[in-house]
Amino acid sequence: MNFTAKDVADLRAKTGCGMMDCKKALTEAEGDVEKATEILREKGLAASVKKASRIAAEGVAYAMVSECGKVGVVIEVNAETDFVAKNAQFIDFVKTCAETVIYENPADVEALLAAKAHGSDMTVDAMLKDKILTIGENIKIRRFVRYEGDCVAYVHGGGRIGVLVRFETENVPAEVLNECGKDVAMQIAALNPAYLDKSTVPAEALDKEKEILMAQIQNDPKNSKKPQNIIEKMVTGRIGKFYENNCLLQQAFVKNGDLSVEQYIAEEAKKAGGAMKVTDFVRFEKGEGLEKRNDDFASEVANMVK
Repeated sequence: MNFTAKDVADLRAKTGCGMMDCKKALTEAEGDVEKATEILREKGLAASVKKASRIAAEGVAYAMVSECGKVGVVIEVNAETDFVAKNAQFIDFVKTCAETVIYENPADVEALLAAKAHGSDMTVDAMLKDKILTIGENIKIRRFVRYEGDCVAYVHGGGRIGVLVRFETENVPAEVLNECGKDVAMQIAALNPAYLDKSTVPAEALDKEKEILMAQIQNDPKNSKKPQNIIEKMVTGRIGKFYENNCLLQQAFVKNGDLSVEQYIAEEAKKAGGAMKVTDFVRFEKGEGLEKRNDDFASEVANMVK
């Protein structure tokens, strides 16, 4: 029985297997789609289809910088359990994905999957399916960010949080950049600032915060009867605290509360005889915003008995 390119594509959509595997299975099955599906299942190649429906909210957030220090990436790859997130094969796969992002510069996750994995003849998609079969859990590449420039990467808690910071520097030695950058990245990991500095706070977010502060003051019996111009000044004063809590450069530096992060960076650059400033940062925390897996082992055992 003959088969067409559409038959191959349909089998791929049905099983989630690679195009070449589908073509070989259809050839072996003489074009019979159902038989080809069985062949793929017998070979274990279609096992990832069932796994793909399972919740993957564990995994790691990983960050790294290229050897030249001029390209950085932070990436999140999810698995079903924290146990697998510590698996050496899984970690190697995550690092390969990060390296592929650095050297191939894919536009998005779909492009990353289609790219040839760094140091391999396989595509990232093929390697992903192979890891799903080998490790036995659903694995998903969720997101990544790639920066070009003077980058510093930091991974906290064995992959619970990944941070990437981009700097603009002038006459600053690499060791100063890395030391200062790690301090800043650790600050980001710990305090999770929403914005880079007060100039980057969106107008709508600032207006909303002013509304909340105004309502708080007006609902406070001690302040509600004060003149409107005084209340507005109080709001302006409290907005400063909002900046200190939510903007990285205005935050108090965790290692020295007498300095803001911006002042700390400026001091370190001055000591080195150059200039340095943060231009961008991104912080990934594994599983944030994802549905978590809820294992009910009692029900699982009961179902096995049945």
